[in-house]
Amino acid sequence: MQSGYIDFKTGDDILQTWFTVVGNLHSGRRPLVLLHGGPGIPSAYMRPHLDWAQSSGVPVVLYDQVGCGKSTHLQGKEAAFFTVELYMDELENVLAHLGITDAFDLLGHSWGGMLASDWVTTRHPAGLHHLILADSLASIELWKASVNKLLERFPKEFQEMLRRHEENGTTDDEEYQEGMMKFYRKHMCTVDPWPQELNDAFAALGEDPTVYFTMFGVSEFMINGTLKDWSVVDRLHTITCPTLILNGVDDEAQEECVGPLFLKIPRARWIQLAKSSHMPFFEEPERYFELISEFLSL
Repeated sequence: MQSGYIDFKTGDDILQTWFTVVGNLHSGRRPLVLLHGGPGIPSAYMRPHLDWAQSSGVPVVLYDQVGCGKSTHLQGKEAAFFTVELYMDELENVLAHLGITDAFDLLGHSWGGMLASDWVTTRHPAGLHHLILADSLASIELWKASVNKLLERFPKEFQEMLRRHEENGTTDDEEYQEGMMKFYRKHMCTVDPWPQELNDAFAALGEDPTVYFTMFGVSEFMINGTLKDWSVVDRLHTITCPTLILNGVDDEAQEECVGPLFLKIPRARWIQLAKSSHMPFFEEPERYFELISEFLSL
């Protein structure tokens, strides 16, 4: 395992991106680059992919996007600094530093899938061979429809409690936090208790929510950040590489926001995991990694 920091120059700033590599990037096997979710949730929760890398022999690259984890944090930056383009530039910088720009596969989880699909449809990377969009979405509008439909399955008073705290700006209240965990345990990760890696990632988000609050918003339901109008729907047809789309039956990313990925990407395959929500690599790891291994071997 190789870990370290990569200088990332953006404007007048030189930031640092922390990364780790499992496997040999020069073994002749294409590396799989991972894009974590959030935005602003550290990559540590994707550690099962590193274990899979060791057993499968596929080289894997995982990094903390700037603003979280072991990379440079961005408290004090104005909202205009936080763009999808910033994170596209960072991804390209990582690829170039590691010397894998010409041949790689890419897996984006949740927000990471948003970043991946946006990047592929705007910059059309020639070295990309396979794309995996895991538990992701085609637009924020469709995401809102998905999570609000799930919220309607809860008692009316529960829904009203969450809305009240969001409207009053009291989302740090214990009642709200406990309510969100109740939702998350049904639609974020159904493993009980949560894996330590996931708990650690959420704890880190709580310590520095700058990126999440600025780009996404107050919560999964009140999306008022810089991504509030984000959509890649009209560009999905330009993705030409084989694409695997994954989501769980109880996923926050329901059919509403996943469907267009399958319908509009020409060479897409969509598989729904029957016993998973938003974290299938914890909930159904054997099935999840089996699907990824099969897809990458095509």
